[in-house]
Amino acid sequence: MGEEKQKEALTKGEISVRVKRSGMFQVLTFKVIRKDTPLGKVPFLSLDRMLDLSELMRISEDYRLPVETPNMKIFPRGKKETDFAGI
Repeated sequence: MGEEKQKEALTKGEISVRVKRSGMFQVLTFKVIRKDTPLGKVPFLSLDRMLDLSELMRISEDYRLPVETPNMKIFPRGKKETDFAGI
């Protein structure tokens, strides 16, 4: 299931996710941004707003991609930046 969501996000270039923010449910759009690293380009689901750590971890696990916000970067459990180079 996670690999299907990952492929969908990478092909579309953005995803809309229902999240709980400040006690309310909202639908936010995450854009796929590829950042240069020494090992190659790494895709991140990027959001221009701050979001709770628990929600960011859930999204990262669901889509099996790293998530980036203005204040932090989150990776799926057991993964690091080099695992996503070249996807």
